[in-house]
Amino acid sequence: MADYDNQSKLMRKAKENPFVPVGLAGFFAIVAHRLWKMKTRGDTKMSVHLIHMRVAAQGFVVGSMTLGVLYTMYRDYVVKPREAQKALESK
Repeated sequence: MADYDNQSKLMRKAKENPFVPVGLAGFFAIVAHRLWKMKTRGDTKMSVHLIHMRVAAQGFVVGSMTLGVLYTMYRDYVVKPREAQKALESK
């Protein structure tokens, strides 16, 4: 029962904020790619490689969160007032 509740909560949150799952997927994709490329890093130090991986992954997550906030603001402050205005005009 608790597993079903967590899944439905996750799906609800994903519908409310669609860029959060995109950010998580991008984070894991970047980390997996950079770990795979670790074999061919050449003479780059391990710490530098890991720092670059962290910065790229965090940058992707912050970018997707920013897009999510902008989308939410657009939806709340542009689309909803426009729909409310049309509803008032049709009455």
